[in-house]
Amino acid sequence: MGLCGLSLSQTFRILEFVFCILALLIPTFRGSTSSPYGIWCEFVWAFGAIVALVIFVIEKCLLAKVIEGCVLKHSWDDLSCGLTLLSSLMLLSASVIFCVFFVCSTCFADMCCAIASIVAFGVYVADAVKLKLKCPEGYLSNGRGILRFSQAFVACLIFAAVYNYFKGVENRYRPAGLIWCILVYVVCFLPSVVVILTHLQKCVNLLCCCDLMKMELVVDGVSVALYISAAILWPAFGYKNYQQGISDEHQMYNYRFHDMNVITVLTYVNLGLYTADLIWCLIVLCKRR
Repeated sequence: MGLCGLSLSQTFRILEFVFCILALLIPTFRGSTSSPYGIWCEFVWAFGAIVALVIFVIEKCLLAKVIEGCVLKHSWDDLSCGLTLLSSLMLLSASVIFCVFFVCSTCFADMCCAIASIVAFGVYVADAVKLKLKCPEGYLSNGRGILRFSQAFVACLIFAAVYNYFKGVENRYRPAGLIWCILVYVVCFLPSVVVILTHLQKCVNLLCCCDLMKMELVVDGVSVALYISAAILWPAFGYKNYQQGISDEHQMYNYRFHDMNVITVLTYVNLGLYTADLIWCLIVLCKRR
């Protein structure tokens, strides 16, 4: 049962859209933000609103079967469940980040924004659980796809923290080891996105000239090796040199130290995700033989 003649799924989509838009609009009244964490939160809320609106329109206009037959490699249920799971994860990160970095005891507007973001996250989680209980078949809504989505998601958080870490000192502070780590994050992020698209669209899959599973095995193997180097070099260079080139302001010092911690932890998280995906690929390929 839904609301005002709408189905439960449609009601969820409307609530997701409304609360994501509220979370997005409330901070705009105080002006634009230059913080990469603030930009990330705004991107997440916009993404959540767009996903809810697009899925609502497609299902309301009965276009899901058409899109499934003409474009998608797997089912529409797989895509909608995968996007809902991804939006839930992204909204969790935005809610936590916004509460940590922007909410204070006297910031009423920011508190309202955080509440809207948390409610949007709750609705998305309820919707994701409902969709997952249908046990959709496909890549995006199941273990392999969730792992791949998570790798790209964690990489985006790393990019935000890296930008904040170097912000204001990028012209004076360029340790070679940290530059290598940034290249690792970018180089590993792009193939993950390509793999997701390959599993998503039929036309992209037709362009693939090799076994997709073997391609993923190579991508995961290279990514694990590169992330091992980043997991060693980022802490080694970062914690030793991160004070160079910064001002004497204690607040900036602390912010950059927190960014360093975030990047270090997320590097190990992504190393674990890529390792798990590599092991999964090996198991699947061994079962084929």
